[in-house]
Amino acid sequence: MDDSAHRQHREHHWARRLALQALYQWDVSGSETSELLEQFLRTKDMERADADYFEFLLRGVVESESELTEKLIPLLDRSIERLDPVERSILRFACFELMHCPQVPTAVILSEAVRLAAKFGTDKGSKYVNAVLDRAAHELRQPEAA
Repeated sequence: MDDSAHRQHREHHWARRLALQALYQWDVSGSETSELLEQFLRTKDMERADADYFEFLLRGVVESESELTEKLIPLLDRSIERLDPVERSILRFACFELMHCPQVPTAVILSEAVRLAAKFGTDKGSKYVNAVLDRAAHELRQPEAA
């Protein structure tokens, strides 16, 4: 991976991390997207992130919530409302990326989601996120050549 690809990967990681935080806040408090954008675009961590990718994820997930929920429901072993809010937010943005970011390899999307679930979710959350997104990837994407 060259320097620019490595930098983009790191900036997208931080964009996902901040999007997770914003989506969690949106999910549990009902904050407006514009308020969340204003709040998060001012944070110090945004210096590490691709702000455009952060905004793309946040707006995309909020605007596509019903479509994402429809895609996720058959893959879950419980109602989406019973999921931990962190894991629900991760599943939504990763599903959004699987559907709308064909340039991002499936393995990267799944790896990032599992990594964030392990850091911010429940004890078994990363395994659950991995299992659900593995099924989602099979349904939403063609297998990628190795």
